[in-house]
Amino acid sequence: MYGAYNVIFASVMTKSKPKKKKLAKKLLHKYRLVILNEDTFEERLSFRLNRLNVFVVGTSFAVFLIALTTILIAFTPLREYIPGYSSPQLKHQLANLTYKTDSLQQVLGANDDYISNVRRILTGEINPEEMTEKTPKDPSSSEDRPDPSEVDLSPGAEDLALREEVAVEDKYNLMGSAMSEVDFVLFPPVSGVISNEFNLEEKHFAVDIAGASGTPVKTVADGIVIFAEWTADTGYVCIVEHSLGLISVYKHNGSLTKMQGDLVKAGEVIGTMGNTGELTTGPHLHLELWSNGYPVNPTDYIDFN
Repeated sequence: MYGAYNVIFASVMTKSKPKKKKLAKKLLHKYRLVILNEDTFEERLSFRLNRLNVFVVGTSFAVFLIALTTILIAFTPLREYIPGYSSPQLKHQLANLTYKTDSLQQVLGANDDYISNVRRILTGEINPEEMTEKTPKDPSSSEDRPDPSEVDLSPGAEDLALREEVAVEDKYNLMGSAMSEVDFVLFPPVSGVISNEFNLEEKHFAVDIAGASGTPVKTVADGIVIFAEWTADTGYVCIVEHSLGLISVYKHNGSLTKMQGDLVKAGEVIGTMGNTGELTTGPHLHLELWSNGYPVNPTDYIDFN
Protein backbone atom coordinates (compact mmCIF):
# COMPACT_ATOMS: atom_id res chain seq x y z
CA MET A 1 0.00 0.00 0.00
CA TYR A 2 2.86 2.32 0.72
CA GLY A 3 4.27 1.73 -2.76
CA ALA A 4 0.95 2.46 -4.49
CA TYR A 5 0.70 5.81 -2.69
CA ASN A 6 4.05 6.79 -4.04
CA VAL A 7 3.05 5.94 -7.55
CA ILE A 8 -0.14 7.96 -7.34
CA PHE A 9 1.64 10.98 -5.83
CA ALA A 10 4.25 10.85 -8.54
CA SER A 11 1.62 10.72 -11.19
CA VAL A 12 -0.17 13.76 -9.74
CA MET A 13 3.02 15.71 -9.53
CA THR A 14 3.88 14.82 -13.06
CA LYS A 15 0.46 16.00 -14.19
CA SER A 16 0.43 19.32 -12.23
CA LYS A 17 3.92 20.47 -13.08
CA PRO A 18 3.33 20.50 -16.84
CA LYS A 19 0.16 22.60 -16.33
CA LYS A 20 2.06 25.32 -14.40
CA LYS A 21 4.87 25.31 -16.87
CA LYS A 22 2.41 25.52 -19.71
CA LEU A 23 0.64 28.56 -18.17
CA ALA A 24 3.94 30.34 -17.52
CA LYS A 25 5.05 29.53 -21.02
CA LYS A 26 1.88 31.02 -22.47
CA LEU A 27 2.29 34.22 -20.44
CA LEU A 28 5.96 34.63 -21.27
CA HIS A 29 5.76 33.39 -24.84
CA LYS A 30 7.11 36.14 -27.07
CA TYR A 31 5.12 37.56 -29.92
CA ARG A 32 5.96 40.12 -32.54
CA LEU A 33 3.58 42.85 -33.60
CA VAL A 34 4.47 44.07 -37.10
CA ILE A 35 3.01 47.02 -39.01
CA LEU A 36 3.36 46.56 -42.81
CA ASN A 37 2.64 48.69 -45.83
CA GLU A 38 -0.37 47.10 -47.48
CA ASP A 39 0.84 47.81 -51.01
CA THR A 40 4.55 46.99 -50.74
CA PHE A 41 4.46 44.81 -47.61
CA GLU A 42 7.33 46.89 -46.31
CA GLU A 43 7.79 46.58 -42.55
CA ARG A 44 7.26 49.94 -40.84
CA LEU A 45 7.20 49.14 -37.15
CA SER A 46 7.56 46.05 -35.07
CA PHE A 47 7.17 45.36 -31.35
CA ARG A 48 8.23 42.41 -29.27
CA LEU A 49 5.76 41.58 -26.55
CA ASN A 50 4.15 38.83 -24.57
CA ARG A 51 0.82 38.32 -22.90
CA LEU A 52 2.14 39.34 -19.49
CA ASN A 53 3.42 42.73 -20.78
CA VAL A 54 0.16 43.39 -22.59
CA PHE A 55 -1.82 42.65 -19.41
CA VAL A 56 0.39 44.89 -17.25
CA VAL A 57 0.35 47.79 -19.73
CA GLY A 58 -3.38 47.53 -20.27
CA THR A 59 -4.11 47.44 -16.54
CA SER A 60 -1.80 50.43 -15.87
CA PHE A 61 -3.44 52.44 -18.67
CA ALA A 62 -6.91 51.67 -17.31
CA VAL A 63 -5.90 52.75 -13.79
CA PHE A 64 -4.41 55.96 -15.21
CA LEU A 65 -7.63 56.75 -17.11
CA ILE A 66 -9.74 56.11 -14.00
CA ALA A 67 -7.50 58.37 -11.86
CA LEU A 68 -7.47 61.12 -14.48
CA THR A 69 -11.25 61.01 -14.84
CA THR A 70 -11.68 61.17 -11.07
CA ILE A 71 -9.40 64.20 -10.78
CA LEU A 72 -11.16 66.02 -13.62
CA ILE A 73 -14.55 65.41 -12.07
CA ALA A 74 -13.53 66.29 -8.52
CA PHE A 75 -11.32 69.35 -9.04
CA THR A 76 -12.38 71.00 -12.33
CA PRO A 77 -15.57 72.69 -13.60
CA LEU A 78 -16.04 69.81 -16.05
CA ARG A 79 -18.15 68.06 -13.42
CA GLU A 80 -20.90 70.59 -14.14
CA TYR A 81 -21.47 68.91 -17.52
CA ILE A 82 -22.07 65.55 -15.88
CA PRO A 83 -25.72 64.83 -15.07
CA GLY A 84 -26.30 64.99 -11.32
CA TYR A 85 -23.76 67.73 -10.50
CA SER A 86 -24.93 71.32 -9.88
CA SER A 87 -22.97 74.50 -10.63
CA PRO A 88 -22.10 77.14 -7.97
CA GLN A 89 -24.51 79.55 -9.69
CA LEU A 90 -27.36 77.11 -9.24
CA LYS A 91 -26.44 76.62 -5.58
CA HIS A 92 -26.41 80.40 -5.07
CA GLN A 93 -29.78 80.75 -6.77
CA LEU A 94 -31.13 77.91 -4.68
CA ALA A 95 -29.99 79.62 -1.46
CA ASN A 96 -31.58 82.94 -2.53
CA LEU A 97 -34.81 81.19 -3.42
CA THR A 98 -34.79 79.45 -0.04
CA TYR A 99 -34.44 82.78 1.78
CA LYS A 100 -37.17 84.35 -0.35
CA THR A 101 -39.46 81.39 0.24
CA ASP A 102 -38.93 81.66 3.99
CA SER A 103 -39.70 85.39 3.89
CA LEU A 104 -42.80 84.80 1.80
CA GLN A 105 -43.98 82.15 4.25
CA GLN A 106 -43.65 84.63 7.11
CA VAL A 107 -45.53 87.29 5.15
CA LEU A 108 -48.26 84.81 4.21
CA GLY A 109 -48.51 83.71 7.83
CA ALA A 110 -48.93 87.31 8.99
CA ASN A 111 -51.53 87.94 6.27
CA ASP A 112 -53.43 84.80 7.24
CA ASP A 113 -53.51 85.93 10.86
CA TYR A 114 -54.71 89.36 9.82
CA ILE A 115 -57.44 87.97 7.57
CA SER A 116 -58.48 85.52 10.27
CA ASN A 117 -58.80 88.32 12.84
CA VAL A 118 -60.77 90.48 10.40
CA ARG A 119 -63.09 87.56 9.66
CA ARG A 120 -63.63 86.92 13.37
CA ILE A 121 -64.40 90.60 13.92
CA LEU A 122 -66.87 90.68 11.02
CA THR A 123 -68.64 87.54 12.24
CA GLY A 124 -68.88 88.94 15.78
CA GLU A 125 -66.59 86.42 17.43
CA ILE A 126 -64.28 89.19 18.72
CA ASN A 127 -65.15 92.68 19.91
CA PRO A 128 -62.78 95.32 18.39
CA GLU A 129 -62.82 97.23 21.69
CA GLU A 130 -61.49 94.19 23.52
CA MET A 131 -58.65 93.87 21.02
CA THR A 132 -57.80 97.54 21.51
CA GLU A 133 -57.65 97.09 25.27
CA LYS A 134 -55.36 94.09 24.88
CA THR A 135 -53.00 95.92 22.54
CA PRO A 136 -49.66 96.52 24.33
CA LYS A 137 -48.69 100.10 24.95
CA ASP A 138 -45.90 101.74 23.01
CA PRO A 139 -42.84 101.96 25.31
CA SER A 140 -41.98 105.32 23.73
CA SER A 141 -45.34 106.84 24.66
CA SER A 142 -45.36 109.79 27.03
CA GLU A 143 -47.59 107.93 29.53
CA ASP A 144 -44.77 105.58 30.53
CA ARG A 145 -42.03 108.20 30.58
CA PRO A 146 -40.66 109.17 33.99
CA ASP A 147 -41.03 112.69 35.29
CA PRO A 148 -37.74 114.59 34.71
CA SER A 149 -38.21 116.42 38.02
CA GLU A 150 -38.09 113.11 39.86
CA VAL A 151 -34.84 111.95 38.19
CA ASP A 152 -31.52 112.66 39.92
CA LEU A 153 -29.39 114.46 37.32
CA SER A 154 -26.51 115.41 39.60
CA PRO A 155 -23.06 114.36 38.28
CA GLY A 156 -21.42 111.31 39.77
CA ALA A 157 -17.86 110.89 40.99
CA GLU A 158 -16.58 109.65 37.60
CA ASP A 159 -18.29 112.54 35.80
CA LEU A 160 -16.71 115.08 38.15
CA ALA A 161 -13.25 113.53 37.66
CA LEU A 162 -13.65 113.68 33.88
CA ARG A 163 -14.75 117.31 34.01
CA GLU A 164 -11.73 118.22 36.11
CA GLU A 165 -9.39 116.43 33.68
CA VAL A 166 -10.91 118.24 30.68
CA ALA A 167 -10.65 121.57 32.49
CA VAL A 168 -6.93 121.01 33.11
CA GLU A 169 -6.36 120.13 29.44
CA ASP A 170 -8.27 123.19 28.24
CA LYS A 171 -6.24 125.37 30.55
CA TYR A 172 -3.08 124.62 28.56
CA ASN A 173 -4.75 124.41 25.17
CA LEU A 174 -3.17 126.81 22.68
CA MET A 175 -6.48 127.97 21.22
CA GLY A 176 -8.78 127.15 24.15
CA SER A 177 -11.03 129.43 26.11
CA ALA A 178 -8.22 130.14 28.61
CA MET A 179 -5.83 131.24 25.90
CA SER A 180 -5.81 134.80 27.11
CA GLU A 181 -4.45 133.57 30.43
CA VAL A 182 -1.57 131.62 28.86
CA ASP A 183 1.66 133.46 28.10
CA PHE A 184 2.10 132.17 24.53
CA VAL A 185 3.43 134.12 21.52
CA LEU A 186 3.58 132.94 17.91
CA PHE A 187 6.47 133.83 15.61
CA PRO A 188 5.73 136.95 13.51
CA PRO A 189 5.66 136.04 9.79
CA VAL A 190 6.64 139.60 8.77
CA SER A 191 7.17 142.94 10.41
CA GLY A 192 5.18 145.95 9.28
CA VAL A 193 2.13 148.11 9.63
CA ILE A 194 -1.31 146.51 9.82
CA SER A 195 -3.30 148.02 6.98
CA ASN A 196 -6.52 146.08 7.63
CA GLU A 197 -7.43 144.61 11.00
CA PHE A 198 -9.34 141.48 11.99
CA ASN A 199 -13.13 142.06 11.83
CA LEU A 200 -15.73 139.32 12.36
CA GLU A 201 -18.69 141.54 11.44
CA GLU A 202 -17.22 142.30 8.02
CA LYS A 203 -16.07 138.67 7.66
CA HIS A 204 -12.45 139.71 7.35
CA PHE A 205 -10.93 136.83 9.28
CA ALA A 206 -7.35 138.05 8.96
CA VAL A 207 -4.94 140.92 9.36
CA ASP A 208 -3.23 142.55 6.39
CA ILE A 209 0.40 143.58 6.99
CA ALA A 210 1.77 146.05 4.45
CA GLY A 211 5.37 145.76 3.37
CA ALA A 212 7.81 145.75 0.50
CA SER A 213 7.57 143.17 -2.28
CA GLY A 214 10.06 140.37 -1.85
CA THR A 215 10.06 140.51 1.96
CA PRO A 216 10.49 136.95 3.33
CA VAL A 217 7.32 135.44 4.79
CA LYS A 218 7.91 133.04 7.69
CA THR A 219 5.73 130.47 9.37
CA VAL A 220 4.32 131.26 12.79
CA ALA A 221 5.01 127.81 14.33
CA ASP A 222 6.16 124.29 13.55
CA GLY A 223 3.89 122.39 11.22
CA ILE A 224 3.31 120.80 7.83
CA VAL A 225 2.32 122.49 4.58
CA ILE A 226 -1.10 121.21 3.53
CA PHE A 227 -1.67 123.61 0.62
CA ALA A 228 0.71 125.58 -1.61
CA GLU A 229 -0.87 126.61 -4.91
CA TRP A 230 -1.96 129.56 -7.06
CA THR A 231 -5.54 130.87 -6.80
CA ALA A 232 -7.19 133.49 -8.99
CA ASP A 233 -8.52 135.64 -6.14
CA THR A 234 -5.67 135.51 -3.63
CA GLY A 235 -2.63 134.64 -5.77
CA TYR A 236 -0.03 132.35 -4.25
CA VAL A 237 -1.49 130.80 -1.09
CA CYS A 238 0.26 128.69 1.54
CA ILE A 239 -1.60 126.89 4.36
CA VAL A 240 0.28 125.30 7.26
CA GLU A 241 -1.24 122.93 9.80
CA HIS A 242 0.18 123.13 13.32
CA SER A 243 -0.43 121.18 16.49
CA LEU A 244 -3.40 121.68 18.83
CA GLY A 245 -5.82 122.29 15.95
CA LEU A 246 -4.13 125.51 14.74
CA ILE A 247 -3.96 126.42 11.03
CA SER A 248 -2.21 129.47 9.57
CA VAL A 249 -3.03 130.85 6.11
CA TYR A 250 -0.73 133.16 4.06
CA LYS A 251 -2.22 134.83 0.95
CA HIS A 252 -1.16 137.23 -1.84
CA ASN A 253 2.45 135.97 -1.76
CA GLY A 254 4.78 136.92 -4.57
CA SER A 255 6.26 133.42 -4.63
CA LEU A 256 6.34 130.21 -2.57
CA THR A 257 9.41 128.30 -1.42
CA LYS A 258 7.58 125.31 0.06
CA MET A 259 5.45 122.57 -1.45
CA GLN A 260 2.55 120.55 -0.11
CA GLY A 261 3.77 117.98 2.39
CA ASP A 262 6.89 119.87 3.48
CA LEU A 263 7.68 120.08 7.19
CA VAL A 264 8.49 123.58 8.44
CA LYS A 265 9.89 125.04 11.64
CA ALA A 266 8.79 128.21 13.41
CA GLY A 267 10.37 131.20 11.62
CA GLU A 268 11.23 129.23 8.47
CA VAL A 269 10.69 131.09 5.18
CA ILE A 270 7.76 129.75 3.16
CA GLY A 271 7.54 132.50 0.52
CA THR A 272 7.90 136.18 -0.26
CA MET A 273 5.49 139.07 0.14
CA GLY A 274 3.81 140.14 -3.07
CA ASN A 275 0.77 141.61 -4.76
CA THR A 276 -0.76 138.62 -6.50
CA GLY A 277 -4.44 137.82 -7.00
CA GLU A 278 -7.46 139.81 -8.12
CA LEU A 279 -8.47 140.87 -4.58
CA THR A 280 -5.20 142.54 -3.63
CA THR A 281 -4.75 146.31 -3.17
CA GLY A 282 -0.97 146.44 -2.95
CA PRO A 283 2.04 144.52 -1.60
CA HIS A 284 0.95 142.96 1.71
CA LEU A 285 0.51 139.69 3.59
CA HIS A 286 -2.98 138.43 4.33
CA LEU A 287 -2.59 136.28 7.49
CA GLU A 288 -5.36 134.11 8.92
CA LEU A 289 -5.32 131.96 12.06
CA TRP A 290 -7.90 129.22 12.58
CA SER A 291 -8.34 127.24 15.80
CA ASN A 292 -10.36 124.03 15.51
CA GLY A 293 -12.32 125.50 12.61
CA TYR A 294 -12.90 128.96 14.13
CA PRO A 295 -11.07 132.17 13.14
CA VAL A 296 -9.05 133.99 15.80
CA ASN A 297 -7.41 137.40 15.84
CA PRO A 298 -3.67 137.03 15.01
CA THR A 299 -2.83 140.24 16.89
CA ASP A 300 -3.74 138.52 20.18
CA TYR A 301 -0.78 136.16 19.80
CA ILE A 302 1.65 137.84 17.40
CA ASP A 303 3.64 141.06 17.82
CA PHE A 304 4.03 142.56 14.31
CA ASN A 305 6.13 145.54 15.43
